[in-house]
Amino acid sequence: MTDAHLQRLRSSIDNIDAALILLLAERFKVTEDIGAYKAERGLPPADPEREAEQITRLRQLAASANLDPAFSEAFLRFVIAEVIHHHQRVREQSQQ
Repeated sequence: MTDAHLQRLRSSIDNIDAALILLLAERFKVTEDIGAYKAERGLPPADPEREAEQITRLRQLAASANLDPAFSEAFLRFVIAEVIHHHQRVREQSQQ
């Protein structure tokens, strides 16, 4: 059995985790629209320039929030890779 203080902290973590999942879901809804837009116009699924700008911006934001910039970059690169994968799938489906 855990004490009340630890339980409150864990409850806060649970709420934060839920918010993160909902935010990621919302982000992916928007990137789905971007993927469709790119596919319609024959644009490539990846945009290395935009990705580099985002990584730089979010590393700076992480540093100012006392979050390890390397961790934030690794997380963002994972999300970007997943988005590109989705965009490639949309592009392939639009070409069928």
